Amino acid sequence: MADNSYRAGFACFVGRPNAGKSTLTNAIVGQKIAITSNKPQTTRHVIRAVLHRPDAQLVLVDTPGLHRPRTLLGERLNDLVRATWSETDVIGLCIPANEPVGKGDTFIAGEISGLKATVVAVVTKTDLVDKKTLAEQLLAVNALGDFADVVPVSAVANSQLDTLVDVMVGHLPQSPQLYPDSMLTDEPEHVLIAEMIREAALEGVRDELPHSIAVLVEEIIPEDKVTKVYADVYVERQSQKAIMIGARGSRLKEVGTKARADIEELLGTRIYLDLHVRVAKDWQRDPRQLRRLGF
Repeated sequence: MADNSYRAGFACFVGRPNAGKSTLTNAIVGQKIAITSNKPQTTRHVIRAVLHRPDAQLVLVDTPGLHRPRTLLGERLNDLVRATWSETDVIGLCIPANEPVGKGDTFIAGEISGLKATVVAVVTKTDLVDKKTLAEQLLAVNALGDFADVVPVSAVANSQLDTLVDVMVGHLPQSPQLYPDSMLTDEPEHVLIAEMIREAALEGVRDELPHSIAVLVEEIIPEDKVTKVYADVYVERQSQKAIMIGARGSRLKEVGTKARADIEELLGTRIYLDLHVRVAKDWQRDPRQLRRLGF
């Protein structure tokens, strides 16, 4: 049917690390698609999540955070971010309500101001502040750039999410559907599973370890009542391997238990998860290893 009022297009949330981008994507789509963690730079893959409405299709692209790169991996991530931004119709600049507008926000606002996309400012984490603080933050954000709209939201409290979606859909071009109705994400299953394992592995590790963790799912074997998943967790040094495994394997066991629950929810089947920790020396700086690990 030719429906001239139907809209479809791509949108992404940007912002400095921990501005609430992935949490917002998950809350809007209603399924855990992008991984969330309180460590900066947790998102490494461009994950698309598709929101279906009777009048529109909003395809959310989840990009890594833009940052000052210190490694080859960092540079590649930044290139990926810019390439993604140039192809989106709407960009939501996320700025947390509970932190003052800073240099990082100004830097990103400047980076996106030259793009053809419509930019909407999204003030996140509104559940963490009172009304007066929020009002002051909205004024500060408004002064940051020329935004099409400024929308305060809380993904945790499920506040104003519908409003935000309405606003973003309103800026999409008129277009037929881009993806079939049944589709929620175009990431292959093994990438989503690897991200869930990595998210579980990130819990409770400190300092330099988070960026050194990569996960590769080697094999997924569906059997009658259980799906077997074989995966390797890569770190850069022998000392990190010991941290990852924990005393008598306790830490790896915790990671496995948490990840298995998430994967079972994703696949809707019982999972047998076989995890091994391996050392890939300085993989973030080695082009060959980066390729092998999917970057």
